[in-house]
Amino acid sequence: MMKSFLRLLTELTSRKWISRITGSYAKSKFSKPFIPHFAKIYGIRIEDAEKRLDEYQSLNEFFTRRLKPDVRAIDGDASSVISPVDAVITGLGTIESGRIVNVKGQDYTIDELLNDSPRKVNYRDGFYFVLYLSPSDYHRIHAPIGGKIVETEHIAGKVYPVHDFALREMRRVLSRNERLITYIQHAAGELAVVKVGAMNVSSIRYVEPLPGQINKGDELAYFEFGSTVVLLMENGTFRCREDLNIGMPVRMGQSLGKIEKKV
Repeated sequence: MMKSFLRLLTELTSRKWISRITGSYAKSKFSKPFIPHFAKIYGIRIEDAEKRLDEYQSLNEFFTRRLKPDVRAIDGDASSVISPVDAVITGLGTIESGRIVNVKGQDYTIDELLNDSPRKVNYRDGFYFVLYLSPSDYHRIHAPIGGKIVETEHIAGKVYPVHDFALREMRRVLSRNERLITYIQHAAGELAVVKVGAMNVSSIRYVEPLPGQINKGDELAYFEFGSTVVLLMENGTFRCREDLNIGMPVRMGQSLGKIEKKV
């Protein structure tokens, strides 16, 4: 009974107009006094932020803060794929005939996640990560590998939350929410960075100008609050680090594994 009520409540509150209202407040000067409370509640390391706390003029500006130079080290191995975000791993594994299996008890298809893009065939037997950003995390998204941005796609959708309850109890949240997809061509093939919007996220934005060629660790986009990144590796091009497990935190710049040439 309680789960049914929570599902209904989540359904009712996952409307774009609610996100627009909360987003407008977060961008306004009226939200500035809440910044220190927000930082304290979520245990944010304010010493890592690029600016002093009192220099941020709104919650949104603080949400999308940059970090001081060299706070995050970028793995230097030329073949490594790095985590594009600070996050917790909520899913990882081999894609099985176009299906991502058992992310919090639910399966997803590459077809629905990529909005039936012709590029879906590249990932039918690839590898995936689901990386969840909490409100306490750094919200900028970086390039997991260097290469050429060959395509981007914006997919309109819902704004369901992407926390543990929603992933378990709401139907296939990751493929129903708004998404911004970046396809990057690299030395061994291609990967897709799928940025998934969520409740109270007013938008997902690319950095401007978005370059055609990007280096590993360069800024790619940012969430205006927190959400999830699904990282997809092309068939036969990736070997995951053996010590990574679901529930582990990762930092932007840490290696997730290595790109390998297709046989």
